[in-house]
Amino acid sequence: MNDAPRALLAEAEAARDHAYAPYSRFRVGAALLCEGGAVYRGCNVENASYGLTVCAERVAVQTAVAAGERRFRAVAIATSASRPVPPCGACRQVLAEFGVAEVILPGDPPDVRPLSDYLPFGFRPKDLDG
Repeated sequence: MNDAPRALLAEAEAARDHAYAPYSRFRVGAALLCEGGAVYRGCNVENASYGLTVCAERVAVQTAVAAGERRFRAVAIATSASRPVPPCGACRQVLAEFGVAEVILPGDPPDVRPLSDYLPFGFRPKDLDG
């Protein structure tokens, strides 16, 4: 079995440990694998003004983009829930913007699916062509 999904999940679990979730107690970590092999982590950061909360997946994408990355292969997501939880709709759309191919969730073996399984009709940059 390919250990890459497990390794990326381990990165997501490490990111989850840094989550700031004092209101929901729902802690999320994400690890984003870039085309060149670099990995960027993100964790959710809640705010008392709930609308300002940022999801782990978007933090990982924003961190990678700020470092100059633009092409991503996969994202692994680890939460504090008792079952695997896929990305929310907003995160699915952000991941689609950058062409993330796979979403990896915990399991034995890890659950590896194409992002299109979660967002079959995502709005993509090519849709702006008119």
